[in-house]
Amino acid sequence: MTAASFTPKGPFSLAASIRFLEGFTPASYEQAADGVLRMAFPADDGVHVIGCAVRQKETAGPTPAAVTADITVHHGDTTLPAHLGTGRHQAARAQLARILSLDVDGAGFPALADADTVVAGLQADCPGLRPVCFHSPYEAAVRAVIGNRIRMSQAAAIKARLARDHGQAVRVAGEELHAFPAPDVLRRLDRVEGLSDIKLERLRALSEAALDGGLDAAILRGQPVESALTELRELPGIGPFSAELVLTRGAGHPDVFPTAEPRVHRAIATRYGLDAATAGDPARLAGIAAAWSPYRSRVALLLRTRAQDSARR
Repeated sequence: MTAASFTPKGPFSLAASIRFLEGFTPASYEQAADGVLRMAFPADDGVHVIGCAVRQKETAGPTPAAVTADITVHHGDTTLPAHLGTGRHQAARAQLARILSLDVDGAGFPALADADTVVAGLQADCPGLRPVCFHSPYEAAVRAVIGNRIRMSQAAAIKARLARDHGQAVRVAGEELHAFPAPDVLRRLDRVEGLSDIKLERLRALSEAALDGGLDAAILRGQPVESALTELRELPGIGPFSAELVLTRGAGHPDVFPTAEPRVHRAIATRYGLDAATAGDPARLAGIAAAWSPYRSRVALLLRTRAQDSARR
């Protein structure tokens, strides 16, 4: 096990991240209410499995407390000691930072509120909430294919069952978790309850793409947004909506306006009081969202989160 510490640049609340996961159906997050975020997931290298317990002390002032994490890296039944797996533990730390959007400098985010009362309201409603990403672009792409044309709750159940039946069990802060199957495991499955043959074929292809480097988070984020989206749309089962999901919530790109997500478009129209013509024009909505840069992904998440909360109420 190795201990890692993160100093957030700008507002960040781990408690807000946990609340988001608890209300986000695809995450299937149900754990002890002790303020510890427990996760187990395949490493970006597609070989190792990472377990981590994340904590943050509550603070009263505007400066967020440091985020700490106990991280274990596993290779099969072997847990790599910190002194023997330094590179793997550093990579695990970087992956965890991306998952929690702690790799993004958020110091300039509060200033968006000075020029936009809608963003100011979102910040007040969701203090410290940053995008909580899928563990990798691979998992985001798999989730997109599984969830195509079925209810979110059904897709979440299938993904959880895959983890339970084929993923590695990892002990994290007193609880046993199952990581989602690594690409090499998923590509060898010949049957999955609840999945059609075509979806399973697409999952195998996504696994191959992940192993070949086609779902590398750093490469996807390092390209122009449209180039990355075009590349992702070439993958089987990945359309415009799914490509944006993989880029923003898989690779953790902080500055993408979702042109293919009607829920966000409706939320913008409602919050900004737009007429029907503007509300139905993604290009005009993108013009409004340009003022959110370099945090367009984050504002879009807050809009969607508040809209979902309002619908539940």
